[in-house]
Amino acid sequence: MNSPAAQVVRLLTVKGWTLAVAESLTGGLVAAEITAVPGASQAFRGSVTAYATELKHELLGVDATLLDQRGAVDPQVAAQMAAGVRKALNADWGIATTGVAGPEPQDGKPVGTVFVAVDGPFAGASEAVSGGKVTALRLNGDRAEIRMESVRSVLALLLEELSSEQTGNERAQDTERNGGF
Repeated sequence: MNSPAAQVVRLLTVKGWTLAVAESLTGGLVAAEITAVPGASQAFRGSVTAYATELKHELLGVDATLLDQRGAVDPQVAAQMAAGVRKALNADWGIATTGVAGPEPQDGKPVGTVFVAVDGPFAGASEAVSGGKVTALRLNGDRAEIRMESVRSVLALLLEELSSEQTGNERAQDTERNGGF
């Protein structure tokens, strides 16, 4: 199995890191994708599906004023969801999805507007300092296609960050353990 979720689990496990997921439009699909990977329990802490806007504030600590002014589909909301789930579930990394899967626009945002975010212990930062990255997406397709592409995109963003966190020596050791050269 070499899916993005399997690669994420492998890299997290190699580093001894943990992951928490905050989802809105994906409704648990990210967590399902990760937990489908054998051995995911070594790295996956859990998830929060905060579908209702007020839960983003109550459970994940997203700023209430931000939600009131911009709505739930916003890059800062995604960043705060990722940071909030990371803190709430005591994980090294947090990822989040928020957006409009349709069929109708939401908060003045068109169908296909999605923000995915990652928060974690980025290279160059001290252990106590975290940082977040957000990717804005404009997706086409029906509701199911938008949701699945959101899952793929947030895993790809995390995979990119996890890969950049490994030093050359760690990559070589991991490749060697997994039959590479």
